[in-house]
Amino acid sequence: MTLSDPKTILLAALIVVSAVFVALWARASLLRIAVGAVTNFFDTLGIGSFATTTSFFRLRKLVADENIPGTLNVGHALPTVVQALIYITIVEVEFTTLSLLIVSAIGGSWLGAEIVAGLPRGAIQRGMGVALLVAAVLMTMTALDRFPGGGTAVALTTGKLVLACGINFALGALMTLGIGLYAPCMIMVSLLGMNPTAAFPIMMGSCAFLMPIAGYQFIRKNKYDLRAAVGLTIGGIPGVLVAALIVRALPLNYVRWLVVVVVVYAAISLLRSSMRRMGAVNRDDFAGA
Repeated sequence: MTLSDPKTILLAALIVVSAVFVALWARASLLRIAVGAVTNFFDTLGIGSFATTTSFFRLRKLVADENIPGTLNVGHALPTVVQALIYITIVEVEFTTLSLLIVSAIGGSWLGAEIVAGLPRGAIQRGMGVALLVAAVLMTMTALDRFPGGGTAVALTTGKLVLACGINFALGALMTLGIGLYAPCMIMVSLLGMNPTAAFPIMMGSCAFLMPIAGYQFIRKNKYDLRAAVGLTIGGIPGVLVAALIVRALPLNYVRWLVVVVVVYAAISLLRSSMRRMGAVNRDDFAGA
């Protein structure tokens, strides 16, 4: 075949079309990988990943609203496991306290995932909208340095331990709806007189165990976005390693304020979508009557 041969021209056109397709496909996948890298990088430094990921998914319309909770728990699971392996190793927490708090969070997540995976789109939109508003309040408290100072303890006694287990059970359940466990866990640990640094292995260990278990529930019911979850995982693990082993700390106050603005916008967007959906259903019911 020569360059002037019609078949050569056809094959060349096919190669060009294929190359463009691969480039566009890679670009779409790279966006999801980039989301995983950035959100898990800042998650490791203490900002959290659920609210930021949800906001980005909503802004770019990458994942259907009803699949966002499942995608968060499936996609961020392995990066969080990496975080837990690092922080459980380097930060001291008494073993019984750490173990019981992790088990409590697992129990809550199993129950929560079973419920959330069966919720309709509107209910999930309202739940995530409220979750993002809560996250924005907690991020604002962090930016204003309004969290309790905490103490020096690395273990909890019987009464405080029982209370902490109950709270962590609830936080594990709320994780499955998209409410991140990090900030509430930090508040709980500090109020109970523990060293705030102890919150890192507690919250990362809790999430590392509960997210694969909760994620399985979403996978079983096909209530997640596979492509987005894979992107979060592929990008997330390097993001965690860079933050934990190389960067370790950054002045994040301005970043937190930016995240607060984005999260509030996404929360309002979700709640408005839910209200429009409820209005449409009510109009349909009225018309049917």
